[in-house]
Amino acid sequence: MRVLIVEDEVRLAELIGRTLNRELIETAISHDGREGLEAALRGTYDVIILDRMLPFLDGIHVIKELRKFQVQTPVLMLTALSDMPERVEGLSAGADDYLGKPFAFEELIARTRALARRVDRPMAPEAIEIGVVVIDLRTHTVTRNGTPIDLSPREFDLLETLVRHRGQVLSREQLLRRVWGTSSEPTGNVVDLYIHYLRKKLDPEAINDPPLIRTVRGLGYSIV
Repeated sequence: MRVLIVEDEVRLAELIGRTLNRELIETAISHDGREGLEAALRGTYDVIILDRMLPFLDGIHVIKELRKFQVQTPVLMLTALSDMPERVEGLSAGADDYLGKPFAFEELIARTRALARRVDRPMAPEAIEIGVVVIDLRTHTVTRNGTPIDLSPREFDLLETLVRHRGQVLSREQLLRRVWGTSSEPTGNVVDLYIHYLRKKLDPEAINDPPLIRTVRGLGYSIV
């Protein structure tokens, strides 16, 4: 299980991380809302533990952005605010559960595991074959007809994002947020440029064949 912890109290975030690690739960930590949103958009997590009050973007804003971009990872919201309207606001925004501060770590673990069990989704395969191209999501390697293809980290991140949403059309804005992050300055043009790079490396001989990465005019890009 992988859990993203978004908590601005550094000592508390580290304590939560160590507690979950002892339960053999892998964790990643972000200390503000903007960084946490970028991590959630770019990574794959079973549960997100999200503080309500955060610098830059508060927890409500983070959840709304995640749901806007179709990230359905269960969210456990932590809050020092105990009023019912605050809890209702978080749940209405898309949070799956609420835990008030201070809390018992036993309850945090139990709620985290319960949220992870709610999502009955098949495990993503380690390697995905698309024609003669094989993308190994575990080792971050790509081959074409058995020959390795040298991709930059950004090129692989872009390809992985498309592969994980195979059959869906992702807009330039969605790709920018997922691959470059919300605090970056690149425009949609950089997406087009990196798509061009990928096509040259993945389809060097497919001049007359349908490209691996398909352009959907006016919408974005897709891998079928």
